[in-house]
Amino acid sequence: MARSLILALDQGTSSSRSVLVDSNARIVAVVQREFKQIFPQPGWVEHDAVEIWQTQLATAREAIAQSGAAASEIAGLGITNQRETIVVWERATGKPIHNALVWQDRRTAGHLATLRAQGVEGEVTAKTGLLLDPYFSASKLAWILDNVSGARSRAERGELAAGTIDSWLIFNLTGGRTHVTDVSNASRTMLLDLRTLAWDESLLTLFKIPRAILPTIVDSSGICGETDPTLFGRAIPIAGLAGDQQCALFGQSCVRSGMAKTTFGTGCFLLTSTGTDIVASRSRLLTTVAWRIAGSPANFALEGSVFMGGAAVQWLRDGLGIISSAKEVNELAATVSDSGGVVVVSAFTGLGAPHWDASARGAILGLTRGTTAAHIARATLEGIALQVADVIEAMDGDVSSSHLGHRAEIMRVDGGACASDLLMQVQADIVGIALERPVTLESTAMGAAFFAGLATGVWKSIEELESLRRIERVFEPTMSASVRETMRSRWKKAVEKSRGWEEST
Repeated sequence: MARSLILALDQGTSSSRSVLVDSNARIVAVVQREFKQIFPQPGWVEHDAVEIWQTQLATAREAIAQSGAAASEIAGLGITNQRETIVVWERATGKPIHNALVWQDRRTAGHLATLRAQGVEGEVTAKTGLLLDPYFSASKLAWILDNVSGARSRAERGELAAGTIDSWLIFNLTGGRTHVTDVSNASRTMLLDLRTLAWDESLLTLFKIPRAILPTIVDSSGICGETDPTLFGRAIPIAGLAGDQQCALFGQSCVRSGMAKTTFGTGCFLLTSTGTDIVASRSRLLTTVAWRIAGSPANFALEGSVFMGGAAVQWLRDGLGIISSAKEVNELAATVSDSGGVVVVSAFTGLGAPHWDASARGAILGLTRGTTAAHIARATLEGIALQVADVIEAMDGDVSSSHLGHRAEIMRVDGGACASDLLMQVQADIVGIALERPVTLESTAMGAAFFAGLATGVWKSIEELESLRRIERVFEPTMSASVRETMRSRWKKAVEKSRGWEEST
């Protein structure tokens, strides 16, 4: 039987999803399960790594069953994942020694402030393309080793393994035989040198990370292991592996320099491809590895990260209780023509690019007696778009000062939250450029499938993948320049009031 299907595991911040993709890049089956979010104290965010594995395996099995396909029809498996989230586990038992520390977690802000005061940030940024922020994995990993009894000595003896969620899934998928990560995920740990694409000894020393616990670095597209036969009825090659935003960039066919996409998920992430060039940001954005395919030179990207995108809508549902489902936000927000002067800064875990303020906290400003739940709902959607606009403004500065030359005229969008027509129109209005939404919003899963399919021969070339992309709708800006400027000005005032709220500890 022809092996023409790819199984993509999309392990996200709030849910585990499995997607079965055919050779025409069409989705055959998709299954999703949410898992518990753990908040031990303000600014701390954790996940149960075992629950992540269990939900991911369950959705994979269910997707295969839902499709009616046999395991023998699956050519390969691709993995995409929430990136900087870190897990430490026992090699012998596979048992985590602590909950996973999530990329949103801010508990190491004080430690990084100390390092920043020591003047090391410039050297770290030059090597990694990253800033000293709790967002990244290194300080989280150090925290686990320092705060779990005996962990550091066990790590130095080689008893423990550590990795981002991709490594954790592969360890379990292979029955503990394989401990790897790809270059894109490795580039988010703050332990990888972008020029050597290897773990850097000086960074390991700075963060006190034993080399022995880290995974081997592999290509994003290439067979790096195979699943235990007992999981799916036969061994399936693990052939694609990259962080969620890099997979979305590839899944959106942003494969040439200057092409850009924004993913609207739990957070919002804008990436612009820079090809094989490492472009240093002048606007406090990140330089990151995009992917490396079958030993060819690595591709890179500039990235701006907004920590709270769709998660702000979840807060309206779970925190304020003004909606009962995420989709209801659109209906509620559409009942008013504007936010009535209300501004919502959803800095619940600090501000990401280009502010990088771990001490910022969420704020609702401009409230009056006439403010309703609908105004707050609309202001929350506008706040997402305004945060993205800040990143686009910073990205434009970097692009104009580099060989890339000029801003993208069209922004490709994806992610669950971009299903909202209202949010997409607000976004197009606020940034003043057209947004292009594809038929398939599962761009992260599609990117993982594409990487795996290239490695297993389902697709022959990147050009073939580009030909499979289909557009569903283009959102053109309709807002006047004066209204746009008023909104941006009010927003910047609100952001300043949210900054520096929480003392670093």
